[in-house]
Amino acid sequence: MSEPPIEKVAVVTGGASGIGLSIARRLAHDGAKVAIFDLNGDAATAQALKISAEGGDAIGIEVDVADREQIRIALDAVHGRFGRVTILVNNAGLAGYQPFLKIDTSTWNRFLEVNLTGIFHCCQLVLPDMIAAGWGRIVNISSSSTHSGQPLMTHYVASKSGVVGLTKSLALEFGPKGITVNTIPPGFIDTPMIRDAEANGQLGKGVDFHATQTPVRRAGRPEDIAAACAFLVSDEASYITGQVIGVNGGRNT
Repeated sequence: MSEPPIEKVAVVTGGASGIGLSIARRLAHDGAKVAIFDLNGDAATAQALKISAEGGDAIGIEVDVADREQIRIALDAVHGRFGRVTILVNNAGLAGYQPFLKIDTSTWNRFLEVNLTGIFHCCQLVLPDMIAAGWGRIVNISSSSTHSGQPLMTHYVASKSGVVGLTKSLALEFGPKGITVNTIPPGFIDTPMIRDAEANGQLGKGVDFHATQTPVRRAGRPEDIAAACAFLVSDEASYITGQVIGVNGGRNT
């Protein structure tokens, strides 16, 4: 007798806006039950309601990924509503611009807590579900800045570079248990974050100019990242793990 199909239950951190929201919507469209974790609990709930109104199945929960106990409590709620988590997309992140010599210890630690340790917490708390299921997909959203560095973003680039190393190590350790772990470093995606940088004069000549410097001649869309993520969490991607899947319009090769 064949094994019953794996129940696709996804947690998307930072899922109430931008790239995270596009991923949450796409996974729900593809049939997964989706839990949106976000620091903005009201936005997470509102977006989950929209997904449900469109025929999906989603819940929104306020979570600071730097707080392990908040993640644990949120996962208890997911278990009660949907069951075991089999898909984890670690998208929550903190970005900022600051001269290296002006970065204080508390700021440095906060970037590490959100961008790297938050992924550590989520993975450690969710992996037992995946091991029990004998199937799991983890996608960590890193950054294309890890390829070449970025001035004024040392704290951000360092934390996101750690995500790549974490991804590769987890892939090797948990591959034998039917779990794949990959990372997508987005490159120049038109999100509220990049528009804020443009408004603050931190993007040089702006989004439109940088789009002309991209080989495919446009800025990326959150949906581009969601499409790659949807493939990586599918059954068809079972032979892809430990990989850095750049989605950047050719800006980094």
